[in-house]
Amino acid sequence: MTIIIFLGSLLAAMAIGVPIAFSLLLCGAALMWHLNMFDAQILAQNLLEGSNSFPLLAVPFFMLAGEIMNAGGLSRRIVNFAMALVGHVKGGLGYVTIVAAIIMASLSGSAVADAAALTALLLPMMVAAGHDKGRSAGLIASAGIIAPVIPPSIGFVIFGVAANVSISKLFMAGVFPGLMLALSLVVTWWWLARKEHITPPPRKTMAEVLDAMRLATWALVLPFIIVFGLKFGVFTPTEAAVVAAVYSLFISTVIYRELTFAKLVPLFISAAKTSAVVMFLVAAAMVSAWLITVANLPAQVVELLRPLLDSPRLLMFAIMVLVIVVGTALDMTPTILLLTPVLMPVIKAAGIDPVYFGVLFIINNAIGLITPPVGTVLNAVAGVGKVRMDEVTKGVVPFMIAQFAIMFLMVLFPQLVMVPARWFY
Repeated sequence: MTIIIFLGSLLAAMAIGVPIAFSLLLCGAALMWHLNMFDAQILAQNLLEGSNSFPLLAVPFFMLAGEIMNAGGLSRRIVNFAMALVGHVKGGLGYVTIVAAIIMASLSGSAVADAAALTALLLPMMVAAGHDKGRSAGLIASAGIIAPVIPPSIGFVIFGVAANVSISKLFMAGVFPGLMLALSLVVTWWWLARKEHITPPPRKTMAEVLDAMRLATWALVLPFIIVFGLKFGVFTPTEAAVVAAVYSLFISTVIYRELTFAKLVPLFISAAKTSAVVMFLVAAAMVSAWLITVANLPAQVVELLRPLLDSPRLLMFAIMVLVIVVGTALDMTPTILLLTPVLMPVIKAAGIDPVYFGVLFIINNAIGLITPPVGTVLNAVAGVGKVRMDEVTKGVVPFMIAQFAIMFLMVLFPQLVMVPARWFY
């Protein structure tokens, strides 16, 4: 009955158009009423405590870093470097998109910010070169979701806080899977573009490649600073977010000199608004998470899934399918915050490594950002690129299938995640 009250109140609130954060609060209130413990003071207290977490400070700083990176010229120089590197091969603009997405993912950790920047910079070029607009937009959307997997990742920060799992280990474990997702895009784009009759731009000379790399060097250094800083304990993931924001600000204002104080104010306001939305979602979800624990819902879920506990791969497969279904209706952050407290006891009971589960869980949620109808990244690409939603959806399908295939390959072979992860620990 408790599960029915929890899901029924949440889905009913969403069905009548209540914003997800308020739906979570209504769901929490319904659970409190069902448990005969309704108290507005407890509700408010848990709401405040939900966002009172030091690791969650990483979220606004990574979002600020992404805003500064896009406005301060870092993104453009990364794209120019990728263009000089691989733009001359057949279908080169697609490979430029993927290479640029990998580099930008290691700077901001925000799929929406990366996808919006790539759309603004590359979609007009791809269309002008003769590539199908919907397919190009689909590739950009799929490349943008690499950001929550390759460190630094806002998704890993939120999951680490909710699941009490080392964020540093999650960051390190996400490197190789993120590159595998990118490789799946490379193969898919090669397959789709092989029959296109588009003349690529001429190969850049070595001098031009080196010049593009020189101009992008300051941007390319940041991922190494973050990875090595985390690996050798120079700073925590939260401090890494501050390093990323301050470094991006310094490069954009002092080195590239593309940002002035007047331009900074709107960036800070935009980052603050986005952060406020995410943090309110986190706070609201923490109310439900506390009540889920009080109502002993995890134990009930463990009992339901007990027949699968002896087969970790089958259990992971079932959970991944569940997350795919949920991801079509919910955005990444609420999905993480709602399902984590329910699924973690199941994962621990089955003896599955929480870091391994966290990586696959975030990959699944990241792909959920491009699954219709709620795909946030799809909407961002459609809006920025002025492409019809049905065109983007059609274009993203082959890339989404390839990324799901990689995810389920990791379910079958956990060593694809954990063996490379230990190289970075």
